[in-house]
Amino acid sequence: MAFLTEAANRGSISTGYNIEYSNKFESDNSEAITRNYDASTGANCIANNSTTNAKKFTVSYWIKKTELLASGQNIPWIAIAGGYATVVKFQDEKFAAYDDTAGWSLATNAVFRDTSAWYHLVCAVDTTQSTASDRVNLYVNGVLQTSFSTENYGTQNADNQLWKVNTSHTIGNQAYFKGGYIAELHCIDGTQYAASDFGEYDDSGIWIPKEADVTYGDQGYYLNWSDFGSANSNANNTGIGKDHSGNTNPFVNLDNWSSADIATDTPTNNFAIGNILTSTGGFFVITEGATKAVLSTAGPGNNTGGVSLVSTIPVSKGKWYFEAQNTNSGDVYLFLGVADTASIGYTDGYVLGGQNGTTPSIAWRGGGAYDGSAKVYSNNSAIGSSVNWETEVVGVALDLDNGKIYFHKSGTYINSGNPASGTDNGGQYDLPTAVDDQWLLGVSGYNLATWNINFGGFTSMTISSAETDANGYGTFEYAPPSGYYALCTKNLAEYG
Repeated sequence: MAFLTEAANRGSISTGYNIEYSNKFESDNSEAITRNYDASTGANCIANNSTTNAKKFTVSYWIKKTELLASGQNIPWIAIAGGYATVVKFQDEKFAAYDDTAGWSLATNAVFRDTSAWYHLVCAVDTTQSTASDRVNLYVNGVLQTSFSTENYGTQNADNQLWKVNTSHTIGNQAYFKGGYIAELHCIDGTQYAASDFGEYDDSGIWIPKEADVTYGDQGYYLNWSDFGSANSNANNTGIGKDHSGNTNPFVNLDNWSSADIATDTPTNNFAIGNILTSTGGFFVITEGATKAVLSTAGPGNNTGGVSLVSTIPVSKGKWYFEAQNTNSGDVYLFLGVADTASIGYTDGYVLGGQNGTTPSIAWRGGGAYDGSAKVYSNNSAIGSSVNWETEVVGVALDLDNGKIYFHKSGTYINSGNPASGTDNGGQYDLPTAVDDQWLLGVSGYNLATWNINFGGFTSMTISSAETDANGYGTFEYAPPSGYYALCTKNLAEYG
């Protein structure tokens, strides 16, 4: 799937169960959050005691991938000690899990490559089951997986590694670790639950989260990242790794992880991010939950083309807002705007605004070393002079109901544009004629650029004001104009 569709956790404006936060994790094997086994560090000790059932457990979590996985690369939750581990993960784009101690190992034949949607993963284990295939159940979005490339159910009544003494539980911190967002992590001691205990199908047949009514057991825990404003403490069960299960089993060891990694992009409100599936050919290096793109060398064709990063969510109606910031002084040939999905294609050599055939498209061009006459370009034709920009926060207000677009620099709309009123003061630009009437918002670079984009769910930009849209969604430096909204599924359900 190249762009988000209604079948991918579209969200709802209902008052049902809502997940508020996720945790963005990065493609860096030194980044991790851990429930440590070392009592000398003050962390909670995993201990195989009389109330722990080493034969049964369930791990459930939601994950949104932001990178494709090459051979051997993975996105793991892992419990490990002394070279033995229990692991639940995506690897080689498959859902896989194994336990070295109990001897079971499964990997699906199905692959899961969507980087625009949230996946719900469940691994439920009961080694006491006499039927081998009942000992380990893997679910993806509520569907029990039955076709495997690796299929070994281990020995009946074997103990699993994860509840053994001196076993730490960790997200990340493994070679070939790749990035994404994680939400609603349940780890349950002593019970093999089904996916239906954590999610359900809505009226449209889409798998969505529900409030889990489960018993966590002695060593179980539930992480929802909602206590990120507090200091991390094992004794007081506070901070990013707070255990919300009713137990006191927090994750307090943070390696290169902080409250800055908390996102509002969740399974119940999926935000647009940069779409890595529209090829960037390796010229844009995309990190920070697919919200940062670095172009550190000339674009394709040795200065004969550019590279674009556009939103995972296309829109055909409504009014939408996003921000971006290039952080390197001296970068040139920067573009901020929108393009019809028919124009982007899946190749490099394109920039927003129409250069090299990216039409229909319209963009505002800037850059510190540009010739001083920054312009708005529509289908590769300059349609008016403008102000220049380089490292300021810039933004787009896209009015698809009236076929207009507005651009701002540091909160001031260029040429006296007024997106809230729609008054044409010279800063209101007409969208070109669409081909498929599905518009993508994004940025481009031609030579060098370090773009931070912000659709509202997560950004590595420095945000000082934390403005939201009128529905309370998004976190922006500047308030979206009245009637304009962050590009997320709850807003799409209402306006898109």
